[in-house]
Amino acid sequence: MRQFVIIFPLLALVIISLARTAKVEAATGLNPSAKLVWHYYKATTCDDAEAYIRHQVEKFYKNDSSIAPKLLRLLYSDCMVNGCDASVLLQGPNSERTAPQNRGLGGFVIIDKIKQVLESRCPGVVSCADILNLATRDAVHMAGAPSYPVFTGRRDGGALNADAVDLPSPSVSFDESLAYFKSKGLDVLDMTTLLGAHSMGKTHCSHIVNRLYNFKSTGKPDPTMNTTLVSQLRYLCPPRTQKSQTDPLVYINPDSGSSNRFTSSYYSRVLSHNAVLGVDQELLNSDDSKEITQEFASGFEDFRKSFALAMSRMGSINVLTGNAGEIRRDCKVTNANYAA
Repeated sequence: MRQFVIIFPLLALVIISLARTAKVEAATGLNPSAKLVWHYYKATTCDDAEAYIRHQVEKFYKNDSSIAPKLLRLLYSDCMVNGCDASVLLQGPNSERTAPQNRGLGGFVIIDKIKQVLESRCPGVVSCADILNLATRDAVHMAGAPSYPVFTGRRDGGALNADAVDLPSPSVSFDESLAYFKSKGLDVLDMTTLLGAHSMGKTHCSHIVNRLYNFKSTGKPDPTMNTTLVSQLRYLCPPRTQKSQTDPLVYINPDSGSSNRFTSSYYSRVLSHNAVLGVDQELLNSDDSKEITQEFASGFEDFRKSFALAMSRMGSINVLTGNAGEIRRDCKVTNANYAA
């Protein structure tokens, strides 16, 4: 594991050095042959691409701050399945976005709008994969996260079937969660940091009812959950007794709620046993992740710096560059299925 107790002072230097580098390899351990470039589109016929993207994100964010958690989840769902190739954006009866794990995904509208704007200004140049990475960075920055460098030059991949989606349940154990992140080339610091994205957004009651009523088939709530939180969530999430029953949404971090602000309160809630999702509360079941959680709860800047690096690493997973993949004309369909 990277030495998280000494890495935080260095993270700012790492980010600064990355920003000054003309060309870098994808993050170590992810895909060393893939080349991503700082301000890639400055050297193409779309040198204002990032400004166009930021402007559209600002317009959407002013009307709906929930685009920040929506885009974060959309990027995670894309990068962690088959790499950051925008395959999750493709539509179809059995497409990746129809997988049960991707139920409730949002943010597609803003990506489609940005793509339309870019195609009108510099057609066939900016990939949907880069749009998703850049738009997410800009949205979470508006919510309070650092504006980390996003290296660009990704190309778009082909379609995946829904059964290819291997995203873990939000109820998995710590060991299962860490094994999944490690399978993507990420480590315990990356995982603990990226789970901090749960400082914003909502989840369906169906993802937490087991913790509220029948934890591990005991007929009782999860003993690690604060009893006050159990009562509050039971009021919002009644027992599921019928398949046709509605499945309400609840805030993953009630401290943030509808403000959708990026804060370190998520980690304070984990430490006080007030995490809504089981996977989040599991961070206390490892000495390493517990120590990182304590560090982030007491030092917001440490979390912000680590988040910047973890997002850069996740955004470099199995990227397509060079002649691989394509630059889609429409993010919803591959070019072979595009109808002008």
